[in-house]
Amino acid sequence: HPHPHRSAQMAAVASMISAKPCLKAAKAPAPTAAPAAANAMQVWNPIGNKFFETFSFLPPLTDAQIAKQVEYLVHNNLTPCLEFENSATAYSDFRALTDTSISSCMYENRYWSMWKLPMFGCTDPGQVLMEIAACRRAFPQCFVRLVGFDAVRQVQSTGMLVQRPMDDSSYIKDVSRRSVM
Repeated sequence: HPHPHRSAQMAAVASMISAKPCLKAAKAPAPTAAPAAANAMQVWNPIGNKFFETFSFLPPLTDAQIAKQVEYLVHNNLTPCLEFENSATAYSDFRALTDTSISSCMYENRYWSMWKLPMFGCTDPGQVLMEIAACRRAFPQCFVRLVGFDAVRQVQSTGMLVQRPMDDSSYIKDVSRRSVM
């Protein structure tokens, strides 16, 4: 005689095998984007046009925009950290007029001075904004960047400038001249 529990287990397995698939098939294929016209594509001008991490190709972020980015970091469990560097040494210019910023994947001279310690456990974006303001006051002649560290992956997940020195001439301020057709 079959064991009563075995019969129930076999019935459960059989029902799983005959069950409908969990994923539904797409009703229609996803639309494809039209290819960009070759004459609409632009080439980045690397000559005298240096940039750093995320958003540095944009005009400087306002304090309200920085606050939104800080909220993103904190709400995504990233550890905020501030770094600063004098404008004379923020770039490693071993090749004249070449972009050697962090976004260029050339990693020489990437270690800037840290403002205090990383803000481990910080859950209040206002605290980060107060530290950004204090770092700006203490080092107005320096670049200041906010980075977000992922404690699980042990990597820097994001980084953005929150201050460029007022006399910074390392990039083209006129956005329309940053790229060429």
